[in-house]
Amino acid sequence: MIELESASPEETERIAAALAAELVSGDVITVSGELGAGKTTFVRGACRGLGVEGPVTSPTYTVGHLYEGRLPVSHLDLYRFDGMSDAEWGDLEPYFENAVAFVEWPEAGAGFLPVPRATVGLRHLGETHRLIVLSTREKTLENSVLAGVGPRV
Repeated sequence: MIELESASPEETERIAAALAAELVSGDVITVSGELGAGKTTFVRGACRGLGVEGPVTSPTYTVGHLYEGRLPVSHLDLYRFDGMSDAEWGDLEPYFENAVAFVEWPEAGAGFLPVPRATVGLRHLGETHRLIVLSTREKTLENSVLAGVGPRV
């Protein structure tokens, strides 16, 4: 587990892009945190790191967005779910095929979501500062993120 402090949305995006540089098709990253903590900002940064050029917005009302970059990217937001049924999972399962998938509010998909390669938690440390906690079983992934973020000012 690594903890990084972000002082701005741009810095949050830079941290996410460092993670994205190591991702491959089939990877699932869950992104948790309270409202306004920067979950979509984090996913936007990861999408930029994966070569997505267009707008990256929250899929809260549409549940999912698909983006084209150097790899296909899925962005799911399960905020409006109280849990998940087999039928709902059937609708979401295609988002995980041949793509890197980011899932906001993953708690609602418990028991259905694939095992994530990494989990990201965001927490407010102030109006603009966030604590980003990256958890993975892969020490090399943590080291790559730290190296990709570069020197901290």
